Amino acid sequence: MYKCLNCGKRFQNKKREDALKNNLLYQYIWQRQTYSDLANKYNKSKRWIQNKLDEIEIKNVIKLNPQPLVVVADVTFFSKANGLIVFRDPNKKKNVWWNFVPYERVDIYEAGRKQLEKNGFTIQAIILDGKPGVRRAFEGIPAQMCHFHQKQIVKRYLTSKPKLEASKNLQEVVSLLANTNEEVFTKQLNKWYEIWKDFLKEKTTNPETNRWCYKHKRLRSAYRSLQTNLPYLFTYQKHPELNIPNTTNSLDEFFNSLKSKLYVHRGINRKRGRRVIVELLKGRKVKS
Repeated sequence: MYKCLNCGKRFQNKKREDALKNNLLYQYIWQRQTYSDLANKYNKSKRWIQNKLDEIEIKNVIKLNPQPLVVVADVTFFSKANGLIVFRDPNKKKNVWWNFVPYERVDIYEAGRKQLEKNGFTIQAIILDGKPGVRRAFEGIPAQMCHFHQKQIVKRYLTSKPKLEASKNLQEVVSLLANTNEEVFTKQLNKWYEIWKDFLKEKTTNPETNRWCYKHKRLRSAYRSLQTNLPYLFTYQKHPELNIPNTTNSLDEFFNSLKSKLYVHRGINRKRGRRVIVELLKGRKVKS
């Protein structure tokens, strides 16, 4: 505080106050300091620390010049009806658009695409985790299906240690995914089908209802998933000039890091939590 000797008015140095707040924010988010840690360090109350952090204006924008982008997009949830959609450039390791959402739907991805294009950005390619229908939001844009998620889909149907010989053989085909090309992988998948097609057609009948169903439904689902996603599994090889990753790892790792930093401050209300999330999304480490 300062006091004018002529008129007696008291005032604060605004630059010093802003520097203090930015330093508190830096320690709270990036150094994972709690309210109690900061209160002890500055010899203040937890309420004083909270008020100072709440006074900081956090803008939900990031400044980027309009440019062509390769984008990985996905939604993560912190609790029921409390989700976050993020569009991230995996090559530049920057989040270019985000929004807090209560659910995951195709129109949310469409809104993100429209917002980026409205601001002058061009999406050259999109990497997705294979959720049904999401590719429709990026019609006309080369789409890459994440190899990790494709393997997880097959694993979910077949388990990690399948007992059927057909399932073991299909897992061997899937294991080649990241180390082959579309032509070779397609041949291997078709070869597997030719060997096991009669096995896949086996049926069983319910004696009570006299209705039939396929005997190996989970194996059929795993194969159908590969067939459906096959046109999008090797997009990254068709456009080498775009440097398209074959997984969504960049965004998955960011989500893991974000939740790890949030966990330190578990118990904070949603409004304060979102302030922290926005700073992490911007990736700007500000320290006075």
